[in-house]
Amino acid sequence: MLNVYGIKNCNSMKKAFDLLNELGLAYEFHDYKKQGIDAATVKTWLDQIGADVVLNKKGTTWRKLTETEQDTALASEQGLIDALTTHNSLIKRPVIATPKGFIVGFNEDAIRALKA
Repeated sequence: MLNVYGIKNCNSMKKAFDLLNELGLAYEFHDYKKQGIDAATVKTWLDQIGADVVLNKKGTTWRKLTETEQDTALASEQGLIDALTTHNSLIKRPVIATPKGFIVGFNEDAIRALKA
């Protein structure tokens, strides 16, 4: 079973759900807008995926942060963990945990490869 993390109403999430359902892949969804996201999970993602992939600097949430908040988030791993758990819309969506690793962002080819 896959674990899918994200926000239910996000367009990338909707595309991912549609594709996962089309392929008949079983998944459990964690809506971190409603359920939150814990620091340990975020740390695992940063360690295994990397901050450059996990942090979505292109979104409006990042642009709405003050320059000081952005600097604090980028100054240390703990600063970034705090920012991502407080402002979870900063996390690129979806994050799909698979038995072989992670898929971050909507990647149709990578999701289709899970069926193979």
